[in-house]
Amino acid sequence: MGKKYIIVTGGCGFIGSNFIRLLVKERPDWSILNLDALTYAGNLDNLRGVQGHPGYRFVRGDIANEAFVRQLFSSLEAPVDYVVNFAAESHVDRSILGPKAFIETNVNGVFNLLECVRAQGKGRFLQVSTDEVFGSLGDEGAFSETTPIDPSSPYSASKAAADLLVNAWSHTFKVDTIITRCSNNYGSYQFPEKLIPLMIINARQRKPLPVYGTGQNVRDWIHVSDHCLGILAALERGVSGQVYCFGGQAERTNLFITELIAQTVAGTTDLITFVNDRPGHDWRYAMDITKVRAELGWTPLMPFEDGIRATVAWYLENEDWWKPILSGDYLAYYDKWYGQLAPTTKGGSL
Repeated sequence: MGKKYIIVTGGCGFIGSNFIRLLVKERPDWSILNLDALTYAGNLDNLRGVQGHPGYRFVRGDIANEAFVRQLFSSLEAPVDYVVNFAAESHVDRSILGPKAFIETNVNGVFNLLECVRAQGKGRFLQVSTDEVFGSLGDEGAFSETTPIDPSSPYSASKAAADLLVNAWSHTFKVDTIITRCSNNYGSYQFPEKLIPLMIINARQRKPLPVYGTGQNVRDWIHVSDHCLGILAALERGVSGQVYCFGGQAERTNLFITELIAQTVAGTTDLITFVNDRPGHDWRYAMDITKVRAELGWTPLMPFEDGIRATVAWYLENEDWWKPILSGDYLAYYDKWYGQLAPTTKGGSL
């Protein structure tokens, strides 16, 4: 592909940092500017070993700050070839507690980035979205690129709004855009508020493993390495104005995930605690990946059993990464959210 200049927003987050690691490995001649506000889920330690790469540069800043974003783009020595937007408030539970931040970052921030790409007159903008914009599935079927959006939470509504902006800038202003939507990611460097790292860390510390409702909600799990390969494929080979959906073809219930982790880490399911269900909790997600297989030549490579085993091992071997997180703001959030969800029953297996 030759040398490219790319801005990765939210590059200190979970998926963003894994994507930057992929770029350093697979596109070592690219110039990478990592723009991240370093909010609670952004962590410079996610990029240990990358900081010394000659093509890598980090800038701290907020995509919701219009003046800052405009100044940053105007200060660049040349127009960028790619902007990949991972920057987002991304946790459903937090969006219920405080939706305003989700509008500011996920909607206003995307507007600011689109306007800067439009102003430079070239470059491709890739919006990293989510399957949650589609709402909920029943027991059968799968989301595809043509599924109407029907978001259920403030988080998914903010992501859907951003997708509509991207689509409008493509049609009205002819900005070169791509939207990717993906199922639930897992892997190393994921912030502990998400299901899999939360359960691993709680099991490690012999703390309760909180499961919403009956635990029968289903998610399609994809390893973050597969998702990042999909994003790169869409960035380089995707058709402008198109949407591409990625999934791991690994549907599992939340209870199955929790029981697996509990047995692996703690040797028992006795730590599982069922709590009141989350408001607006979507029942099931699944992705039809026919389009990305045919048009991008992409398919998930990591079997779920291998990926979850490697993920558990990573968290157990990297306590120095997650232990500093379990204090301060995260602890206050954890106590506030789960403290209001009364336990229903305790015990493990179905």
